[in-house]
Amino acid sequence: MKLKLKTIAAAVMAGLSAPVFALNILVSNDDGLTSNLKALYERLKAEGHDVIISVPCSGQSGRGAAIVMYSSSTIDATNDSQITSESGCHNGAAPIGAPSVGPFTKAGFTNGDYHYVHGTPVMATMYGLDILAQQRWGKAPDLVISGPNEGQNVGHIIVSSGTVSNAQFAASRGIPAVALSAGTDTVDNSTLANPNSAIVADLSITLLRELEYKAQKYGGALLPGSIALNVNFPNAVTATTPFVPTRVGSFDLYNLKFVTSPYIGLGYTLNDPRAATAAQANDESVVVANHKIAVTPMQVGYEAIYGAQVLMSNYLDGLF
Repeated sequence: MKLKLKTIAAAVMAGLSAPVFALNILVSNDDGLTSNLKALYERLKAEGHDVIISVPCSGQSGRGAAIVMYSSSTIDATNDSQITSESGCHNGAAPIGAPSVGPFTKAGFTNGDYHYVHGTPVMATMYGLDILAQQRWGKAPDLVISGPNEGQNVGHIIVSSGTVSNAQFAASRGIPAVALSAGTDTVDNSTLANPNSAIVADLSITLLRELEYKAQKYGGALLPGSIALNVNFPNAVTATTPFVPTRVGSFDLYNLKFVTSPYIGLGYTLNDPRAATAAQANDESVVVANHKIAVTPMQVGYEAIYGAQVLMSNYLDGLF
């Protein structure tokens, strides 16, 4: 199946109402229990999909592809200070002292679909793939969705993103995978019912329906085997915000730096998208800043496209 970089919205508007067929879907993230997670889960279930949630116990932003368990026995704060501040997993998913992996214990989330892992995002994804999916389906899921993250993952910062790393890990196993990242205006740690989360969930279903439609039309997988998607929603997203095909590109929204004042650690500033050149207009950072939904295809892992392989073979011909 040839991947066409065109807007999903255009396909839907053209009358391609995608027939939905039930999928086995694993959902992970790097934030733990959030309004975005709850909204996406409920929307996927309403579409008739079978859904397993496997997420980190606590917020794990910036952990990238790390494969670390913070405890192999119970939830404790030894290697994760966030556990102390919330007396357990994020937003009460499970308390201190609970097993290091297991189902949520929070009221309203005990239907057997929600699970946590006291470890990094990729460990949660692995638990979902190797344990939970096998227990329920006896095979890998049809799709892995990572997110929606509370904040965009655009530009070269994606190498440190747990959200993106989850999708990359699943895709490395040949499983169709999509990373979703929303605006920071989707956070709601009080009611877990931010209305912006519902909009992001609805738009995610639009994306999924288009993937299903193309898989049915061409008789193939939801995505080509060597491709995962990085999808970023702008702040103040609406039901009519358009999807746009993008690339990682060279314009970075985030300018990361190590700082020593007023604290020691990570600092950042935001680059002004208005400074982007015409050649950078399709970079995902610029597209999201212009209030559109960026859909970026990603090579699995660090595999180079064929053209890059030829270029390096010629450039380093003295070695080969």
